[in-house]
Amino acid sequence: MNPYIVTPDLNGEGLHIGIVRARFNESIGLAELEACLKELEALGVDERDVTVLSVPGALELGITLGQMAETGEFDALIALGAVIRGDTYHFEVVSNESASAITQVSLATGIPVANGVLTTNTDEQAEVRAAEKGRDCARTAVELGNLIAVLEPELDDDEDEDYEDEDLDDDK
Repeated sequence: MNPYIVTPDLNGEGLHIGIVRARFNESIGLAELEACLKELEALGVDERDVTVLSVPGALELGITLGQMAETGEFDALIALGAVIRGDTYHFEVVSNESASAITQVSLATGIPVANGVLTTNTDEQAEVRAAEKGRDCARTAVELGNLIAVLEPELDDDEDEDYEDEDLDDDK
């Protein structure tokens, strides 16, 4: 057996990447963002092809990512931020709901979303992990952006013409 094997492609040239960073626990999010942007540049993503937005906290990431995905302008998206355990149940709510929303955006739109929202017990744990998580998200976004492009069905010229003819018939 000789299967067709798709190997990971970490060449970011030509990819459009959107990043949404939660401002809550801002120093962690900024450290993630800095590392992420450096890694995207190292992977060949042009800085003009990167859009960075910020939102108040992790719960606002999902809606923003969803709106970005629906524009069709991005090959991949990245969510950055940190949810650090406190004394109340709120940590679980924010952690679970933000992760769920991020996953739903990706599944609903077909646009890959790298989840870089750290969930830690302490500020120190988040600080230690921030830069590596930012780099990981950059690599994940580039790899999955390229993978999704490989998996998209290609229309041949005859199919394009048939599709255009169908559109014209609908206007009658």
